[in-house]
Amino acid sequence: MKKVILLLCAAAISTPLLADGDKPVEVSQLPAPAREFIDRHFGDVRVALATVEREMFDGTTYEVFFTDGRHVEFDGSGRWTSVDCSRDRVPEGIVPEAILRHIAANYPGRHVTEIDRDRRDYEVQLDRGLELTFDMQFRLIGMDD
Repeated sequence: MKKVILLLCAAAISTPLLADGDKPVEVSQLPAPAREFIDRHFGDVRVALATVEREMFDGTTYEVFFTDGRHVEFDGSGRWTSVDCSRDRVPEGIVPEAILRHIAANYPGRHVTEIDRDRRDYEVQLDRGLELTFDMQFRLIGMDD
């Protein structure tokens, strides 16, 4: 029992050391790939807020919020991990061409409003809420409406 209490106390004391929380940063403080991505795909939209979050186990992440409601997340090296355009179309060049071909063939007239990627897969959300999951070879592996 003493070990459990000691472990809980140690966890409570060290929790603030594990994460700094979101902190505002200037766009100029983002990694170069993130700045280039923003310039290329969102250059005509003003940035409302950029933040950095550093966590001991999850690493560093950056988030950028635009004045028109769109939102992009980046990993610590500046590689995009999530692009959320609310109801608008994700800018051209972000969604892999193979995914766009699948959507055009199977869901004509639909467009991608959100895309997330990690080491395993891509998840896209279409304008009417349908979510599609593709593996890294762009094969459809899941869907949810």
